[in-house]
Amino acid sequence: MNAGTGDRGELFVDGINSGRTDGVRSGRGAVTGGGTVLFSDAPGGGSPSAAPASARPGTAGTASTASTANTASTGSTAGTADAVSVPHARPAPRPQPGGAPARARKAGRWAKVAQRIVPDDLQPEVLRVELTELGNAFRAYQRRPEPDLAVLAELHDRKARAFALWADVTADASLREEADRAAAAARTTREMDANRRGVPVDGEGPVVERLLTRGQGVHARNVLEHVRVGAPFPEAEARLAVLMLTLRAARSGTGNVTGQDLGGWLQGDAERVLQELVDVGWLLLPEDVTADEALMSRPEEPAQITVPTLIPTQPRPFFFGKVTRARLSGWAQKVVGDRKLRKKKAGAATRLLAVYTAAHSRPDGCLGGVGEDAGLALDEVAQFCGLRPEEVAEHAGLLVAAGWLAEEADTTDGRLRARLAERVLPLSGLL
Repeated sequence: MNAGTGDRGELFVDGINSGRTDGVRSGRGAVTGGGTVLFSDAPGGGSPSAAPASARPGTAGTASTASTANTASTGSTAGTADAVSVPHARPAPRPQPGGAPARARKAGRWAKVAQRIVPDDLQPEVLRVELTELGNAFRAYQRRPEPDLAVLAELHDRKARAFALWADVTADASLREEADRAAAAARTTREMDANRRGVPVDGEGPVVERLLTRGQGVHARNVLEHVRVGAPFPEAEARLAVLMLTLRAARSGTGNVTGQDLGGWLQGDAERVLQELVDVGWLLLPEDVTADEALMSRPEEPAQITVPTLIPTQPRPFFFGKVTRARLSGWAQKVVGDRKLRKKKAGAATRLLAVYTAAHSRPDGCLGGVGEDAGLALDEVAQFCGLRPEEVAEHAGLLVAAGWLAEEADTTDGRLRARLAERVLPLSGLL
């Protein structure tokens, strides 16, 4: 390729097939013999291209005179004083359906929902907008710090409706299948949410605001089982104290208790029971605090208690967070301190039975499982309450009188069958 000056002092470059480019402006940078001539439409570019029509010979005012330096002899390669720049006309992008140019969208910017691209020309317009917004809503839900099953169920409902309409518009059978799957997912998610909160799915029956979630009910039963098999004394008063103190110290092995708490749980037996638990080493009080002084502690200065078997350095029987611990402790306090139980002067064993029946009831209030497993094993109930199996029926009768159980309990075949009263349903453990 050779460079030189034309008849009117213009720079020319011999191109492919002896072609000639006229009216090319020279840039900066001297190129002497053996140098390279630069073709570019921008600084640093290196792709040669044809000059636009305005730079062709015969067009007035389109070529500027370029000076040359160090012209070479005829037949030899001549260098110009400056680099040569050839203007470049970029072809316009081809339009796509709907009027959008091919480069108008970048990769990953197409509207998507359920791994499907929403066509720009999809009609009706309201369907295209709904599908686009639905895809954004699902992605926003995935970024939530905590799941919300009610919100997720609504998203599945929207998806089912939108995909059904999309299938009608396009006659795409796979879209109809996707709509059916979304409808099924909405039902399942709604059932999961209802089970978790213990409310009816179909709207039948009373809507009950539960104190515990289904997962917290599982934790409650784990604590009760730990007390049933691990309490250091068999009597009901000690077991009630062990239950309530375990819930106070469940996470770190330590907790706070007031004299009002202890007196409400154990009434006249509080000092004796507390001292017995300290004597066997199940409970530790600060060195300068006696059982009598703990009973005098007030809410502004509670007594600190330690349960060694619950300290994190020891193998622990259960694990749950701060919120769940507080919820379980509050739940047990509501049961033990129930106004009608206090009015009937229910003792420790009766209140333990109230705790056990609440924790082991289904959302409808019935105790235990269904079918052959209906009810609760009588010997386990008796052990937890500090009773003999034949004594359970008597205390169940006291719960009926206090409006805790809705009907007389059945203790035949070694099982306790009964149902919680409607007023007690918020305390159900949601089996």
